[in-house]
Amino acid sequence: MLHDHHHEPHWKHDGVRVIKGDQLDPNTAQTPGMFRQAAINQARVGAQRIWAGTVAIDPNAKTGVHHHGALESVIYVVSGKARLRWGERLEFVAEAGPGDFIYVPPYVPHQEINADPAQVLQCVLVRSDNEAVVVNIDTIDPVEPPEEVYWVDPTHSAPEK
Repeated sequence: MLHDHHHEPHWKHDGVRVIKGDQLDPNTAQTPGMFRQAAINQARVGAQRIWAGTVAIDPNAKTGVHHHGALESVIYVVSGKARLRWGERLEFVAEAGPGDFIYVPPYVPHQEINADPAQVLQCVLVRSDNEAVVVNIDTIDPVEPPEEVYWVDPTHSAPEK
């Protein structure tokens, strides 16, 4: 039986990729109080329909109310205590701890909160696309108003006062 080794070089460089934890890319949208690093994206590995990375959220940090358009997001809590509020008036709330997964469906208005006043919240984040879609919603008053940190960067506008 003859083996076709024609594809070996292609797969060697374009196949499975391992991104070491100490080689994550901080060249991504940053928000005061939150530190994001990309592991998997188009620029790093050629990913077409997925983005994955980490986020570290300072104690008590809270985002403004927003949604991510048609994107789906999955958050895995590594350490700390996450609180999410969601709904038309942020009337729903859930908390997650280490080992828990959070699913955020498309277009759901929500607020992300580090519920621990003393510990950084460490998470792994996966999005269903490479584009950073964030739509700030200024018409909903957050149940837990952002006190220290607003979600503001080149893709997030400051909330109106």
